[in-house]
Amino acid sequence: MVTRSKVMAVFIVTASLFGFAAAEDSPTTPQERTDSLGKDQYKEINADLQKLGADIDLVFVGDSITRRWRGEGNKEVWNKYWGSYRAVNMGVGGDRTQNVLWRLKHGQLDGYQARVFVVMIGTNNCWGSNPVPEDVAAGVKSIIDLIQTKQPKAKILLLSILPVGQKPNPGRKTRDAVNKRISQFHGGPVEYMDISAKFLEPDGTISKDVMPDFLHLAPKGYEIWAEAIKDKVKTLLAETESR
Repeated sequence: MVTRSKVMAVFIVTASLFGFAAAEDSPTTPQERTDSLGKDQYKEINADLQKLGADIDLVFVGDSITRRWRGEGNKEVWNKYWGSYRAVNMGVGGDRTQNVLWRLKHGQLDGYQARVFVVMIGTNNCWGSNPVPEDVAAGVKSIIDLIQTKQPKAKILLLSILPVGQKPNPGRKTRDAVNKRISQFHGGPVEYMDISAKFLEPDGTISKDVMPDFLHLAPKGYEIWAEAIKDKVKTLLAETESR
């Protein structure tokens, strides 16, 4: 069984290898990733944006959970739901809110006009011995505010961060507390959706068929995600057609 402590240990080791801290710095202060993974994925996103040009329908902003739409088996789900749109995946593995802020301030909101941003971020801010939900939520708010400032014509679909661990655990409570706070950002161009319960079994557990490591999604998990938001995405895209 993969426990929260095991998932936590994997993240800490990975953070050490990639050269960024697991906690302590501010979720609202932009921070550049200096590790090769972060830099390479940042460049890859920039290349994708350049290929798509000035008009983009959908922009998915997030961390490894968003990033892994690109993975084997998962990209088929991406193509099924989003392949008919001019869509870009702006997920970077290991990113926290401060890393996303840095990317968005350094080119990833420039040179194009998007119709809808889909934002899911913050789970990597929730590791550590004493994460503060208010601080994580403030980081998410900074991202939303920045998108609105640099892409004022776009709609934003803000999603809850997902549950972790096979069974209910303190990490889920932290993420629930973050979700409660970011739900308050709903209004105007921002639509909030809490989709976290859709990944749980009736007894509150998470199936390996949905999250093999109880953190990242399998193709079935991406199907759940896409099914949960597809109608809302269509509605938001329709609302931008007459702009």
